Amino acid sequence: MASITRSLRERDPKARQDQIVDVLVDAFSDLMERSPAEFRRRFRKMASDPFAFYRGSACLFYADIIDDEDPWADERTARVWIQGDLHAQNFGTYMNDDGVFVFDVNDFDEAYVGHFTWDVKRLVASLALLAWSKAISDSDIRRLIETYVRAYVDQVRRFAAHGDDHEFALTLDTADGYVRGVLIDALTSTRIGLLEGKTLVERHERRFRDRPGVRRLDDAERAKVEAAYEAYLQTIPQDKRFSGLTYQVKDIVGASGFGIGSAGLSAYNILVEGHSQALENDVILSMKQGNVAAPSRVVDDARIREYFRHHGHRTAVSRRALQANADPWLGHTEIDGVGYVVQELSPYEADLDWSGLTEPDEMAAILDDLGRATAKVHCVSDRDSDHTLVDFQVEDAIDAVIGTDESAFVEDMVAFGTEYAEIVRSDHALFVNAFRNGGIPGL
Repeated sequence: MASITRSLRERDPKARQDQIVDVLVDAFSDLMERSPAEFRRRFRKMASDPFAFYRGSACLFYADIIDDEDPWADERTARVWIQGDLHAQNFGTYMNDDGVFVFDVNDFDEAYVGHFTWDVKRLVASLALLAWSKAISDSDIRRLIETYVRAYVDQVRRFAAHGDDHEFALTLDTADGYVRGVLIDALTSTRIGLLEGKTLVERHERRFRDRPGVRRLDDAERAKVEAAYEAYLQTIPQDKRFSGLTYQVKDIVGASGFGIGSAGLSAYNILVEGHSQALENDVILSMKQGNVAAPSRVVDDARIREYFRHHGHRTAVSRRALQANADPWLGHTEIDGVGYVVQELSPYEADLDWSGLTEPDEMAAILDDLGRATAKVHCVSDRDSDHTLVDFQVEDAIDAVIGTDESAFVEDMVAFGTEYAEIVRSDHALFVNAFRNGGIPGL
């Protein structure tokens, strides 16, 4: 049984509430000062239910997990490239640079190097919260977590045995059931559909629509963004570059309205020419300020910290490490010394939607796929990839530390997931009371 869950259950509620507030303020005070209205909206979303609170409070998870006993972390398995905020809704589709639709982990804003168990534990606790909200029994919740963890271990062992982690992918050819349905849904999306929603054509030229969440830039700000864009182009790997015509800028706007984790972060949308002058080939790029990765707050390793130039660089490098065949538009830049990640605003991204999944057996089939997808992102990001930060074979290291019998590992993950979810439900109530009664400074 994980020691951290015992100590948290024994903590005085007022002391725990103070800790929750202190962790949130420490993590977000600068962004809250910049945009208190956005953070009030963010916190109101987090107040809606325990799962939403959990999604928006990765910093609290890491403040807790650093005190957790982790017998599965050794010199190698404590230095695995992790997604960093792995919860049940951070999976979906994308089109890789070979033009193939893939179902995978789809958010890398919090990616960092840390214990491989942190991803697994964060996912299983989110799963317990999600299943509890659907009134699924405790025994079925344990079974669902076990399904995910066993699939994860099984896929790691397959990679260790065959060394084919770069070849594994959940695609239309390999997936079935609900995941294949998500991929089929992504097939129906089109670039022109995305463009028609966000842009218009006037006098044979396309530009962004004026709408909520979009703002026009003055000359000085636009010049800064254009300079940052030119610098970004130099960060695209040579083997992923298109012709010069592709990158010509047509329009730039300030952007807002991103997900729950992006409140207070500066962002821009850039409309570029695309592969030809045909209007339907235009491409929208997102240039978003890189966030401080939640795991980086608890990983005290100068080698890891100094590897990244800034948070935009970290996000881009992490996505390349964790995703085989990543977005060919992916890169990074700076504005006024602040790092930004640049990537395509893709029409082919469809998120995993749990709302219609209400029965444990329906969820179990998906969790087998999620376990394998998690194993893939961990194992693909090792010495076979194009970075030097993780210089060993991750699948061999994880396989060795779990051992030939995974029962103890599975039971440890089940215990953590069910027990930490109970703590999160209590934390959610403490957070709501603090927020609604003015207990969070800066809002």
